[in-house]
Amino acid sequence: MNTISQAPVRLYILQLALGAEGTPVPGYLIQTGDGKNILIDTGVPLDGSFKPNGGESIRIFSVVEQLAALGLTPADIDILICTHFDPDHAGNHDAFPSAELVVQRTHYEFALASDSPRFNLTRGHWNHPSLRYRTVGGDTELLPGVKLIETSGHVPGHQAVLVRLPRTGPMLLAIDAAALEADLNPETREYENGVDLDPAQALASARKLFDLVYRERVTLTVFGHDEKRWPELKKAPACYL
Repeated sequence: MNTISQAPVRLYILQLALGAEGTPVPGYLIQTGDGKNILIDTGVPLDGSFKPNGGESIRIFSVVEQLAALGLTPADIDILICTHFDPDHAGNHDAFPSAELVVQRTHYEFALASDSPRFNLTRGHWNHPSLRYRTVGGDTELLPGVKLIETSGHVPGHQAVLVRLPRTGPMLLAIDAAALEADLNPETREYENGVDLDPAQALASARKLFDLVYRERVTLTVFGHDEKRWPELKKAPACYL
């Protein structure tokens, strides 16, 4: 098996929403040497139902339109990595019925059983009958150069993604395990931030990622919703190689 051809060759950062104060909602697209398209998260729903904490205004960008600008349609997406089902991450999953959706088993089962508004708002999108799910348990090498990192705490079964690119090297997509740069360091992380369901577990997951950054010599970490770091990142149609 030629594992080199299966590895990532480029990564696009998609701007799926932007708050009034510049707070981003990112998605990601990984393209591999053998032609696979791997989408990570689908952003907020387009029907106006999502309201950010604090009631600030938000500009929403369609993930389908973002992909179209790259010459892709939903049918071109082979895998959709679902980091978790919060409404700003899972609002358009049902636009990708041709993809295999990959989620941590713990999270999938928790969200299905939950009656929380944070999952109910977009339940019709992530629990649509047309979708095909593959559940995984714990840290998982999805394919050569793409590793799912189990990082519970924000919600049970949250997952971050480590991507190895040929030029950039290892990139960590921390998602909501570290929404801000300060969240990654256990010494600077705010323990009670009002969004983590299990603050102690979230702290342990932050420590796990903090150690991973040094162990794997990560060259770039993208934080989940960091308005200070967002402007310096390349956004699609530019990409990381």
